[in-house]
Amino acid sequence: MSSYHSAARLDEARRVAIFGGTHGNEMSGVMLVNLWVQNNTEVQRKGVEVQPFITNPKAVEKCTRYVDTDLNRAFTPENLSTLGGGDLPYEVRRAQEINRMFGPKGSPEAYDVIFDLHNTTSNMGCTLLLESSKDHFNLQMMNYIQKSIFPASCLVLLNEHPLLKYSTSRSVAKHPVGLEVGPQPQGVLRSNIFESMRDILKHALDFIELFNAGMEFPPCTVEVFRLSERIDYPRDDNGNIIAMVHPNLQDCDWEPLNPGDPMFQTFDGKTIHYQGSGTVYPTFINEAAYYEKQQAFATTRRESLVASAIRKA
Repeated sequence: MSSYHSAARLDEARRVAIFGGTHGNEMSGVMLVNLWVQNNTEVQRKGVEVQPFITNPKAVEKCTRYVDTDLNRAFTPENLSTLGGGDLPYEVRRAQEINRMFGPKGSPEAYDVIFDLHNTTSNMGCTLLLESSKDHFNLQMMNYIQKSIFPASCLVLLNEHPLLKYSTSRSVAKHPVGLEVGPQPQGVLRSNIFESMRDILKHALDFIELFNAGMEFPPCTVEVFRLSERIDYPRDDNGNIIAMVHPNLQDCDWEPLNPGDPMFQTFDGKTIHYQGSGTVYPTFINEAAYYEKQQAFATTRRESLVASAIRKA
């Protein structure tokens, strides 16, 4: 049987959005999207409608993560269907607007692809965020990006944990793609982070153009880091933090953390060791935005996913 017949036949990706400013103080996406709103030549591709879009303009104006509530957790069925108009939190109203413009979420009318651009204060480098291990289009795209930017690195973080998954702004699309690039402080623009994000978007859009033009992508294997647990800071009975990320762990995103390795250091100098059952790969270590979410870092486990061959239907 020829590869033409064995490849999964997928619909063309004709409508693509690029979201920046989902968090208003993550400056790379804000600045790139503002640049492309003014002149979209750089992101246009043959046969693709590309829409750069500032998702949370009030937060961008204030250079804060959000105004009332985290927009990147607001796209729940309850929020998208609730009534209340002006009485609702700003980000819930904004989520409903975005869902009307780029969705409805889960419908045939939804945008084909949404890229959501984020920065992290953690030492994560470039990370693509995958929401489903069965999204072969996204797996093929991520493989294409990784090969295109080599020897530079771009890892893949998979989150389909039923208790840890959350309702992102990009989840409105058929193929949601998050891009997290750091380290970069909140409210700061660093040229190397800006250019890394820009380069990854270029290759992602190139992939879509090639796919729409009829190129077949053969089966491939993609290494992913599957989110497994969120680890909070040690706290006292009143909920106050009593330890910080250990210096041996700080800035060591994606490096193996083994049972017995230092994890936290108390304010009086004692070491708290990791007590898990096996080796994990921590990420979002000491992320500034996650103090309010009671998260010191997340643990992941490495695995390989096989993406089937794909071509357009």
